[in-house]
Amino acid sequence: QVQLVESGGGLVQAGGSLRLSCAASGRSFSIYSMGWFRQAPGKEREFVSGISWNGGVADYADSVKGRFTIDRDNSKSTVFLQMNGLKPEHTAAYYCAAGKRPFTGASRTNTDFGSWGQGTQVTVSS
Repeated sequence: QVQLVESGGGLVQAGGSLRLSCAASGRSFSIYSMGWFRQAPGKEREFVSGISWNGGVADYADSVKGRFTIDRDNSKSTVFLQMNGLKPEHTAAYYCAAGKRPFTGASRTNTDFGSWGQGTQVTVSS
């Protein structure tokens, strides 16, 4: 089992930037894909971005493509989500997730992920 701890959320004005971090512990980080999801009040959790186990493939929801960038530092067992040009509709709790099976590509499907962090709140004011 892997433990995930997100950080970096906060309150930012529209147009601003935030960089979320997710630190993993408890198992080998470098061989598992990672993902970011978000959940706004009253809405279902939705995919934001995913990265393959080796960082070679990144995937983004259409709503964030060109604004958000995912990357990972396997030496630090950490995955990041750089968010630029934030909008009020990006307000949500953001969760990182670790893939269930090793050596897999980026996934958008939440059932492909076996461990989840506690979430970090991102609030974008207009």
